[in-house]
Amino acid sequence: MSARLYRSVHDLQGFSLKNCPAMERPKGVLMCPPDYYQVLAVKNPYMAGRVGSVDLKKARRQWDALREAFDAAGCPVSLIAPTPGLEDMVFCANQSLSGTRPDGEKVALLSAMRHPSRRREVEAFEAWYEDNGYRIARLKKGGHAAFEGSGDAVWHPGRRLVWGGYGFRSDPEVFEQVASAFHAPVIQLKLVNARFYHLDTCFCPLTPEAVLIHPAAFDAASLELILKIFPIVVTATEHDASARLACNASVVGSTAILQKGATAVANHIHALGLGVCEVDTSEFIKSGGSVY
Repeated sequence: MSARLYRSVHDLQGFSLKNCPAMERPKGVLMCPPDYYQVLAVKNPYMAGRVGSVDLKKARRQWDALREAFDAAGCPVSLIAPTPGLEDMVFCANQSLSGTRPDGEKVALLSAMRHPSRRREVEAFEAWYEDNGYRIARLKKGGHAAFEGSGDAVWHPGRRLVWGGYGFRSDPEVFEQVASAFHAPVIQLKLVNARFYHLDTCFCPLTPEAVLIHPAAFDAASLELILKIFPIVVTATEHDASARLACNASVVGSTAILQKGATAVANHIHALGLGVCEVDTSEFIKSGGSVY
């Protein structure tokens, strides 16, 4: 499957998920301890009224429980050292997109963060990837487009296919470079609701055939694309999607790890044959992040 972009159902003529080569799933996750985590400025709607409100001891307990959940699900956790002054570094999805090329080479595409206060985070992640044998890829020099890594670029489970979200933190033109970096096609989805500013807040593939979404986060053309590719679409209510960030979950093997209390979502996931591990990430929801 060529490294091309798909922006509408019309573009999918001739496209088949079966023609996307298989891709080995990640063997682990990367986490950053929340030593310096705080809400210091309002960068998204969740942060409004939350400046200075983080209970750091509680946040550490929640982070430890999440790490234990990944370990229990058979997903080893690697750690990147936190950097003083980088309060958002704990959200490790945003600084890069990692994966493999068709020849098996490990690649990390570095982000171009929208907010200046987060740009130094990328340097720390670059050093970690270099120490762990990844080829570093960068966006073209001289460009001004933003790209926030795995927050807006999500691999289809087990396939060489990227789902790319744009509209708030990442710009649509970067996905041509994402496709080129990994030699993989990209299906682009437009985000239209500021509460769901990253794709990972409203879109979570559960299996190769099933996805969890919050429909109101997308424009009509993007919803058509999702419905065309996934035979099973589980929807989260406005309350579960925003108050509990239910779509900001992680699926590890046969277990979905998500914020506790999203009962309807958990029941749907159980019905798909997956196990559910509920954790409390309430201190991190104050910044607009959860499990993923």
